[in-house]
Amino acid sequence: MAVDAGVHALGFVFAESPRKISSRQAARIIQALPPFVGKVGVFVDEKPAVVQEIAAACGLDTLQFHGAETPHYCACFPHYKVIKAFSVGESLPLSQFALYRVDALLLDTHYPDKKGGGGKRFNWNLLHGMKGEQRGNLPFILAGGLNPGNAAAALDLCQPFGLDVSSGVETDGKKNPARINELMDEVYRWNLKKMSITSWR
Repeated sequence: MAVDAGVHALGFVFAESPRKISSRQAARIIQALPPFVGKVGVFVDEKPAVVQEIAAACGLDTLQFHGAETPHYCACFPHYKVIKAFSVGESLPLSQFALYRVDALLLDTHYPDKKGGGGKRFNWNLLHGMKGEQRGNLPFILAGGLNPGNAAAALDLCQPFGLDVSSGVETDGKKNPARINELMDEVYRWNLKKMSITSWR
């Protein structure tokens, strides 16, 4: 259903969470996916050997780390794309970004008791005008509090590489097909608008 709506990647949570999935369940879903859909495994401070085992068993192509994983830890997975998540509170952890040799950063809302998925946005104005060198010239993915009603505003203000959405397309803790389609329609309209403006310059 999510693929039919036009998403470019699916996330599979292997950390403690209401959305946690087993490697067997994830593998069954991944085997049925069409080509060119990203398969992202979400982990929090997991042992590298366990990450490797799950990634191989499921057929993941991307690893997303949401804990206190160090630059050395993130470099242990050369055969996968790696996304390192950072919690954003009152300011951006700019001094940390350049330390990581990963494929992308993910910026999410800071929660004192969880590692994301709380449905609250941080101050997006912190990202407005953020220069590439400030984030180690890495693309960044925006997360936290995104939903069909604010996706276009987030794209306009923050100019991220992509959006990571979870609770914003859920109803009672379950993914809602109508909300996923609404969000993807909003992204599609934003892309069309951007293409139209660019073509006239």
